[in-house]
Amino acid sequence: MFGFVGIFVTLAMVFGGYLLAGGKMGVILHSLPFEMMMIMGAAVGAYLLGNDTHVLKHTLPGLIRAFKGPKWTPQDHQDVLCLMFQLLKIARENPVALEQHIENPAESPIFTAYPRLAAEHNIVSLIADTMRSASLNYDDPYQVEDMLSRRIAILREEEMHVPHALQNMADALPALGIVAAVLGVIKTMSSIDQPPAVLGKMIGGALVGTFLGVFLSYGFVAPLANRLGAVVKQDLGFYDVIKSVLVAGLHQHATTLCVEVGRQTVPEHVRPSFDTLESALRELKKAA
Repeated sequence: MFGFVGIFVTLAMVFGGYLLAGGKMGVILHSLPFEMMMIMGAAVGAYLLGNDTHVLKHTLPGLIRAFKGPKWTPQDHQDVLCLMFQLLKIARENPVALEQHIENPAESPIFTAYPRLAAEHNIVSLIADTMRSASLNYDDPYQVEDMLSRRIAILREEEMHVPHALQNMADALPALGIVAAVLGVIKTMSSIDQPPAVLGKMIGGALVGTFLGVFLSYGFVAPLANRLGAVVKQDLGFYDVIKSVLVAGLHQHATTLCVEVGRQTVPEHVRPSFDTLESALRELKKAA
């Protein structure tokens, strides 16, 4: 919602200020299709040239993600803490029973009780692989923490490919605007015998290229890249919550304390309250 408001405000303030200052839209509108074709066409071509299929495939979903915002809600954070509580409890009370949940999460009643979490392969595999390793006596908390940190770092690097590619495009757009402006100047110089009024319009049209390159870069593409990077960072914080609970469990803390460690890791604006989480855990204990 705020993304569309930002686009409207940017356009209204820039072109509204231009019109209020006495500017005429005729020159801009006349040159806009040709300049946009050169600048954005070159930008898209360079984007295709400079990125692999993974980045290209995730670009459009990434732009949609930037407008939609972070994926994980306070309820999702509460759900993952409840999920971890149940798994840790089983791991300590009946390790043999844990195997059916981590070996076949798709049919586990614990995982399937939280469909949004069960649908995320990376989350399920992170939990299952770590708990499987612990069951095989790979239980050094510091080694596991290092392993989880490296795994999350790899995921973060993959997720940041699109924001970085968009930022590279934003950095290139002003230069591509200059390219379009230079072509406009070349065109003007080839018509140097025309009257000043005609040359003025041609020079103005050439300068539209410089304007568009800078405007598109700093007004749209760079903010989108920054926004997508922030969304990715917040979504990946979800994995840090899981990591903190798993590591606390390997330190043999009480199950409830492990979950509280995870709750404290959640960013404040999406963190479930202590009382809310306690009530949810109490209901799970009753159901068990």
